[in-house]
Amino acid sequence: MRSDSMPRFEVRRLAGALGAEVHHVRLAEATVEDIDQIRTLLGEHLVLFFPSQSDLTPEAHVAVGRLFGEMEIHPFLPKFERHSELAVLDSAAGVKADVWHTDVTFSKNPPLASILQLVTCPDVGGDTMWSNQQLVYRSLSTPLRDLLDGLTAIHSFSHPRGGFVAEAEHPVVRTHPETGHRSLYVNRLFTSHIPQLSRAESDALLKYLFGFSEQPQFTCRYHWRPGDVAIWDNRATQHYAINDYTERRIGRRVTILGDEPAGDDPRWTHHVAPGTSAANQ
Repeated sequence: MRSDSMPRFEVRRLAGALGAEVHHVRLAEATVEDIDQIRTLLGEHLVLFFPSQSDLTPEAHVAVGRLFGEMEIHPFLPKFERHSELAVLDSAAGVKADVWHTDVTFSKNPPLASILQLVTCPDVGGDTMWSNQQLVYRSLSTPLRDLLDGLTAIHSFSHPRGGFVAEAEHPVVRTHPETGHRSLYVNRLFTSHIPQLSRAESDALLKYLFGFSEQPQFTCRYHWRPGDVAIWDNRATQHYAINDYTERRIGRRVTILGDEPAGDDPRWTHHVAPGTSAANQ
C-alpha cells in the first residue's frame, strides 16, 4: 500500500511539443486520487510515460483502465485470454501500426485514451512517436483554420479479411471537452474525404494536412523498455509505431471509451457534383 510519506509525482518533459515521463507512481497501486492527477497531467502533456511498471499484471492493467472509465472491446484486435478489454499487440501476428493515425476514428464515439504496456521489446528499434494535434492546429494560418473550422470529414475502415466495416463523420477541427483547446482531427489511416469539397479538392487538402501534421517539430519519440507504460489522449494526438526491428515486440493495451467529437457546425452542405444527385455521391 502507498503511504502519505511517499514522494509526490515527479514529471519530466520529454520534448517541446508534448510528452512527459512520470516517476514515483506505481500504476498497479493507483488510487482514484492518482488517476485524477494523471488526468490533469494528460491535459497538459497529452502523452505520459511511466517507466519500469513490470508489476502491472494484466488484472491490474484492466483495473487501472476501469478507474479512467468504461473500456472498449476492440472489434478485431486479438485479446488477452482472460480479459476481453485487454488487446494484445504482437508483431509476430502482424500487428504493426507504422502509419500515423488516431485510434478508431471510424467510430461515432472514438476512444478517449489508451493505456499501453510493452511487455516484450526488441533490443534496438521499436520506438513509438506521438504528435500534438492541438499545436498543429495553432500552427496553421488563420485563413486555413477558418476554412477547416467549418468542415467535417468522413472516417472509415473495412477489415481486409471482411466482417467489419464502419464509417463516421466528425468535425475536421475538434474541441477538447475538458480543456477547450482545438485540434486538427484528421489522420492518414482512417480519414477518407471531406464531404463539403469535391474529391479532387478534398484529396489535395487532406494530403497537405497529413504532411503538415506529421512534421517532427510537433512530435515526441519514446524508446521502450520492458514494463514501460504509456497513456495518451486520443482526442488530441496521433501516433506512429516505428517498424525498424526484427525481434518480437508485444504490447498489451486497454482503451477508454470516449464521447462524440464536438466542433463548430459545418458551414456548407455536402458537395454534389454537377449532373449528379446526392444519393450517387
